[in-house]
Amino acid sequence: MAERVIPLVDERLASVPARVPAQAVAPTGLLTDTRGRPLRDLRISVTDRCNFRCNYCMPKEVFDKDYPYLPHSALLSFEEITRLARLFLAHGVRKIRLTGGEPLLRKGLEELVVQLAQLRTVDGEAPDLTLTTNGSLLARKAKALKDAGLNRVTVSLDGLDDAVFRRMNDVDFPVADVLAGIEAAHAAGLSHIKVNMVVKRGTNDHEILPMARHFRGTGTTLRFIEYMDVGATNGWRMDEVLPSAELIERLRAELPLVQLDPSSPGETAERWGYADATGRHDPALGEVGVISSVTQAFCHDCNRARLSTEGKLYLCLFASQGHDLRSLLRGGASDADIASAIAPIWQQRTDRYSELRSSLPADTSPGGARRVEMSYIGG
Repeated sequence: MAERVIPLVDERLASVPARVPAQAVAPTGLLTDTRGRPLRDLRISVTDRCNFRCNYCMPKEVFDKDYPYLPHSALLSFEEITRLARLFLAHGVRKIRLTGGEPLLRKGLEELVVQLAQLRTVDGEAPDLTLTTNGSLLARKAKALKDAGLNRVTVSLDGLDDAVFRRMNDVDFPVADVLAGIEAAHAAGLSHIKVNMVVKRGTNDHEILPMARHFRGTGTTLRFIEYMDVGATNGWRMDEVLPSAELIERLRAELPLVQLDPSSPGETAERWGYADATGRHDPALGEVGVISSVTQAFCHDCNRARLSTEGKLYLCLFASQGHDLRSLLRGGASDADIASAIAPIWQQRTDRYSELRSSLPADTSPGGARRVEMSYIGG
């Protein structure tokens, strides 16, 4: 087994200032980048901490008891997050996803949900407000989150076999507690609940069919995610990637499926519905999705930006540096100035890492720098 190299440089420090242009840029809701991609989805990391140590995200040998997490004073306050979210909505964002780390570790998160739920898009609608969680705290938090205004929740779950799941989360956390969290989310009235399973060949790919059987017809949408080369610490290897096309063939060998249209522009998941005896999609049986960022890049219509827990704006999951918005927030900049600073950052965006992956050195972005960790900017 190849020795894993642990980086000694804190990649969180890699950022460039967000500059206010000389000429103000008023938000129009029509912001696009160099490839014509609109800004529609903002993913906000509320903490860099997690209580799991999944080896594809926060391996224990790197994120150990001595790992220097960000101090609370460095994190954006809920008011600062809400202020930035309001400006992003003015630029065209329609969906806000709270991530981490594990977002439910952030104390009082329901207060942030209340604030964000009161915001409006340029169309006067409430934003689609959702959250991604490992589910460990969801059973006790689901009702409060729904009451605060959360619309949807996505739960990360990499298998139903308890031994496999405990081994993958690497903290001996039982799968039954995550399943209880999913049930609590349903009971609380959260809609369109999704479960994300990261599939590693040789580790948990034997769990594909058991997961599909379990969630079929339950109202929970299961999505399979190709194991990705996020960050620089997960020891990613291409031979551990199970291509989504092969995964779908495994499913179709037992469970009839019919391909569905994308649910919205920029949808990352290819959708497959469970078919009835006539070969047509039966909505009562639900659907599965596959996210194929390794074998079928979807950079061409990616409309997502990511805000780190300390206020750095990243334009790609595989980025190596962010744009520091916190300095503007805490430096007395007006809303107009901050909105003007955000605009050229997106307008100059060229990111298409997944399309270039095969031509790049391992662990680097197109610029050659080491990529930031997913646990820091959110998935």
